[in-house]
Amino acid sequence: MLLKTFRWAFAVTGLGLAAGVLYDGWTALGLVAVLAVLEVSLSFDNAVINAGILEKLNAFWQKIFLTVGILIAVFGMRLLFPVVIVAVSARLAPAEAVHLALTDKDRYQELVTDAHPSIAAFGGMFLLMIFLDFVLEDREVKWLGPVERPLARLGRIDMLSVCVALGALLVTAMTFAAHAHQHGGEHADKAQTVLFSGVAGLITYLVVGGLSGFFESRLAAEEAGEDTGRRTEEAGAGRPAVALAGRAAFFTFLYLEVLDASFSFDGVIGAFAITNDIVLMALGLGIGAMYVRSLTVYLVRQGTLDDYIYLEHGAHYAIGALALVLLVSIQYEINDIVTGLIGVTLISASFHSSVRHNRAARR
Repeated sequence: MLLKTFRWAFAVTGLGLAAGVLYDGWTALGLVAVLAVLEVSLSFDNAVINAGILEKLNAFWQKIFLTVGILIAVFGMRLLFPVVIVAVSARLAPAEAVHLALTDKDRYQELVTDAHPSIAAFGGMFLLMIFLDFVLEDREVKWLGPVERPLARLGRIDMLSVCVALGALLVTAMTFAAHAHQHGGEHADKAQTVLFSGVAGLITYLVVGGLSGFFESRLAAEEAGEDTGRRTEEAGAGRPAVALAGRAAFFTFLYLEVLDASFSFDGVIGAFAITNDIVLMALGLGIGAMYVRSLTVYLVRQGTLDDYIYLEHGAHYAIGALALVLLVSIQYEINDIVTGLIGVTLISASFHSSVRHNRAARR
């Protein structure tokens, strides 16, 4: 099962490492390997969250996620996204941005770094909304009861998650503007860009998540109307009674892709700490993305989220931490090792809590 699920990731690893050696010698092999590990460590929580959403889709849309979705993840976010960011922020034609990435790597890195505040604001707000909507919902299973119970009660207030997220964005933008003003106003004009990008991330979450939820609810209602007594075997195992298809599945797939894009922001920006060669970045981050996708499928097929009930909680807390890291990184530099360790620590803690829960339940 493990070999079957990860076979494409293993194949891409071999091809990617070989391509790195052919492109820039044996030094490139080490850089590609480090970038792949960076991507996996920063995106492990992404795999857990994706698995929780992917198991709702029918077999056809799961295959779409693994084929079309991986093309978007690898080539779209890890190769084209940095080029598009430079083209938009520097007002260059796409061809010019590609030429710059290949011929003047230092200038290219400078332009991507210059665009970091708007990227972090968009991704940070999108991920923050995911975290807030999770912790403010009253769930039957609670991992950190003393924290989650009062948050669930607060969650009864309409639109609280939006208000909290907008408050965080305003504080971030105002702090960034004040800091820029104290240092000569070099980045004062970017405060508005941060605000605009953050609002765009919030709107994207509300639109894509709202449409996905709407069609999912409608499909579930239609299925219930056709046969109220019908239940699938998956429902008996604790999985959704309705495998999403049609428009519901499409918008859920779209939501997954935007979610993956938000998770990839920190990996793409962090990769510049290792290399500013766009080809090596695409190879290393692409290999990492393949492992994240394969891990997502493995979690779904093994029913891991059902067996380890707190794992999803740990992943959402990691999302919340990543959202805050992105917002803070608009003004302060944060080491990617710290970011990766936060996510791994939270997910590991939730896994061990799940194991202890399962042992206690068997007694």
